Amino acid sequence: MSTPIQSSAASIGSADAQRVEDALSLIAPKWTTWSVQTLAQQGHPMRVRDVAARLPFISEQLVAKRLAQMHADGLVTRAADSHGAPYQLSALGESLSRVHRALSDWSQANLPLGKVAGAERVEDSVRRLHLRHSTAVIQFLDAAGPTRFVHIAEGAGLDNGFTRYRLNRLQTDGLVSRTGPHHGAPYVLTDAGRALGPVYATVSHWSNPAAVRRDSSTPVPVATATRTHARVPLGSDGGRTAAALRRSTAAPSVLFSHAPQPQPRAPAAVTAQSAPGRGR
Repeated sequence: MSTPIQSSAASIGSADAQRVEDALSLIAPKWTTWSVQTLAQQGHPMRVRDVAARLPFISEQLVAKRLAQMHADGLVTRAADSHGAPYQLSALGESLSRVHRALSDWSQANLPLGKVAGAERVEDSVRRLHLRHSTAVIQFLDAAGPTRFVHIAEGAGLDNGFTRYRLNRLQTDGLVSRTGPHHGAPYVLTDAGRALGPVYATVSHWSNPAAVRRDSSTPVPVATATRTHARVPLGSDGGRTAAALRRSTAAPSVLFSHAPQPQPRAPAAVTAQSAPGRGR
């Protein structure tokens, strides 16, 4: 049985920033959440073509690529390395349900996304949170309160150019704002930024192999080492889900919901680029 996270006791500053970002980088690639929740929903090993059939808005080639990466990262296992062998969630992958719920709850309470599918809401949240040093900046602002740019750079241990880039992105993503329009106005966390304590606590718990072993009778796979930041280069932004897909939504109590009717593959729509700085 999983150990619940006490959100009232969770604080932003208590999280290990590096652990949080390393963990989020494992689930940040586009379509990872969709793939995990498809496998969880079906509850049995699935071949690539079967997963792709459940996700008709993604090409089978991309599904194969995503599952292969998830296998390397320890989120899924397969009975054999032979071509066509089915995939199933590992203990680590199964325990992602807690992380998905925390991210979805945070998003619903703090982000004006409207009606979107549960998996897309989770992926949108991870996109906002996983970039390197974002957590350090958020933690510093949470502890210091309204702070000018130069002091943020100094407190977070970052150079000025990178700090400016990161603050701009955090503003775009609705986690940080400025207290005034004039040059030099201090930065401060938004309500969404201040509400991240339970998310950080849940991600930290999930990334701890010992916790996964306690929460599951299935052994943790060997390949659960965290991905280095080199795998998530700065500024590597990709497309968000097509508008038609984002309109498909689940009931509030359900994380994962497909559109009611099968959707034809439409690569141009699915891979359409959004405004700069808002994609993964």
